[in-house]
Amino acid sequence: MALFGAVAATSVQRYIWTRSRNQEWWDWDVRGFTDTEFIHNFRMSRQTFEYLCQLLSARMVRQDTHLRQSIPVSKRVGIGLYWLATGACYRTMSNLFGVAKSTVCSIVHEFCFAVRYVLMPEYIKWPRGDDLIQVIEGFRQRWGFPQCAGAIDGSHIPITAPEDNHCDYFNRKGWHSVILQGVVDHQFCFTNIYTGWTGSVHDARVLKNSEIYTMAERGELFPPVTEEIMGVEVPVMLLGDLAYPLRSWLLKGYADTGTLTEEQQYFNQRHSRARMTVECAFGRLKGR
Repeated sequence: MALFGAVAATSVQRYIWTRSRNQEWWDWDVRGFTDTEFIHNFRMSRQTFEYLCQLLSARMVRQDTHLRQSIPVSKRVGIGLYWLATGACYRTMSNLFGVAKSTVCSIVHEFCFAVRYVLMPEYIKWPRGDDLIQVIEGFRQRWGFPQCAGAIDGSHIPITAPEDNHCDYFNRKGWHSVILQGVVDHQFCFTNIYTGWTGSVHDARVLKNSEIYTMAERGELFPPVTEEIMGVEVPVMLLGDLAYPLRSWLLKGYADTGTLTEEQQYFNQRHSRARMTVECAFGRLKGR
């Protein structure tokens, strides 16, 4: 009886300070979305959303307690996706999903960590073996560039400037950002990402502090396989723009000084055509 009384008292106290929230938008409006409306709000189809819930279920599921029911995985995924897709503030999302702002914040972080540790190892991975051969052949056949295993570039991701050291995040374009370095294959799919450096840092410095650079300098990034092209043994390499250093594993175009030969101009055209895959990938990412 004493235990029952304590539980009852706790329940009554929680009832007093727990605010009742409207969950109609998630429970009814979202359920009635057309396929187009669902994609517009969550940036993916309903089928992909359900598949994502299955993949993340084990990491995001929470147990019910004797005081309240846990938030379902589908709603947790919906909160995380909606925040990433729209950039809505926590107050707006609190009103839409019928949960507290602090809960929205916690779920967004949980969702991002789940994506990082469950999905990233599966979908963003460095090509090896047959996968590497497929990427090299893809660049050769689709973009006309041999011995290419990927294109690398950096992109500035806009952020709200932090109070501390905000000047470090101010980039050359005139706004605050962090840098996302990415490598993509011939199909615009990311095979490696490295992020977190402030917007004022040069792309070459970001590269030199990344795992890719360390592995490449040790000779561990690509197998020691070369192909003879016009009498030159050409190794497997990445393609980058003029901001990057020229290395045996990283090829950039000729600087346009106005005195390039026809052969050099032709090389630049071929190089740019293949390297543009990474810029198109960033464009598609930001479009989502």
